[in-house]
Amino acid sequence: MRDIKADEYVKKVFFGVYENVNDIDEIISQNAVGWSIKRITKTALAILRLAIYEIKYYDEIPVSVAINEAVELAKKYSTPEDASYINGLLGTVVRSK
Repeated sequence: MRDIKADEYVKKVFFGVYENVNDIDEIISQNAVGWSIKRITKTALAILRLAIYEIKYYDEIPVSVAINEAVELAKKYSTPEDASYINGLLGTVVRSK
């Protein structure tokens, strides 16, 4: 049985990131001190894009939840180093907001 609310979230976030990817990548680039966006692993980049979309465009999700979920996704699907990097970069993004 499908969860309609989850389906709506996935569609909103997918298309939201797609439509705003240039703005989101600019935010990543501005806050990734000493790192080129090309050096960030594809998994970490996808997680960062999702989290920054939620922080910047999705008001229904608290910032702390977006950051925590991004870190948990990185722990599960990437590396501990990526999880730390994502946590730090998102913290920088939020403080500069």
